[in-house]
Amino acid sequence: MSKAQENIEKKALLKKRVIKEHLTALGFLTPNITGFMLFTLLPVLASFILAFSQWDILTPPKFAGFANFIELMKDKLFWKYFLNTLFFMLGIPFSMAVSLSLAMLMNNKLKGIVIFRTIYFLPVVSSMVAVALLWRWIYNPDFGLLNSFLRMVGFRNPPQWLSSTVWAKPAIMLMWIWKGAGYNMLLYLAALQGIPQQLYEASSIDGATSAQRFWHITFPMLSPTNFFIIIMGIIQGFQAFGEIYVMTGGGPAGSTTTIVYYIYNNAFQWFKMGYASAIAWFLFLMIFVATLLQWKYAGSKVEYSVG
Repeated sequence: MSKAQENIEKKALLKKRVIKEHLTALGFLTPNITGFMLFTLLPVLASFILAFSQWDILTPPKFAGFANFIELMKDKLFWKYFLNTLFFMLGIPFSMAVSLSLAMLMNNKLKGIVIFRTIYFLPVVSSMVAVALLWRWIYNPDFGLLNSFLRMVGFRNPPQWLSSTVWAKPAIMLMWIWKGAGYNMLLYLAALQGIPQQLYEASSIDGATSAQRFWHITFPMLSPTNFFIIIMGIIQGFQAFGEIYVMTGGGPAGSTTTIVYYIYNNAFQWFKMGYASAIAWFLFLMIFVATLLQWKYAGSKVEYSVG
């Protein structure tokens, strides 16, 4: 057999092997691709079409052009709930501060510290519904744990919390901070352990105080983690729904209704599927723009440690 024929056979075998590997990979990916097509891509395309239609589920959809988006711009309730959603996002910096404080405490090499890390992370892996019901009991105005404590220390008329238009939003924000602090704590903990110790040693030699080391070394080196947490916090904040559904049902007087909750009401309470889809796409646009702005203005200030 000539050398040329051997090369041809080797190329043919290699081609068959590559095709076999590709088919094997496709076989493993097929269930995921099928699930994505059926439960993500097709619903997204359907919602885009419905955004330009009027559909009450009971009758066939009717093309409405931009009528849903024009109605959205004039909808005072939507803008009220949009402001509610933005208000909830004010809890992001507080959550970051709590998580960073916990991470700095958990970064010490003490006996049994892993147990405390696990305890602080437990709310993250707990069921959202269970956590919401727990905090609903804590906020109960008559026999809840929080008001019982306040009465014990001298408050005769503690807040009604979830029944108050003033206190309902801060109450839910506090619950969010408690539930999410453990996750962000682990992110900060990993970032803290990745900061080169030589920087702290050099600053100590130069006589830097603990506060100076934090503001000039620790905090700047945490900028990638801060950047990630802020972006994810904004995305999750725009999609707030589950806890509010369980704890307040959007009340009182719509004070805790968010954009996603308004989408739910339009779609499954009032059967305005077209209008709900238009709100959903407007929400997507807001999340997309907010993320782009973060990448443009905050991403350029991120500092990455080397070695």
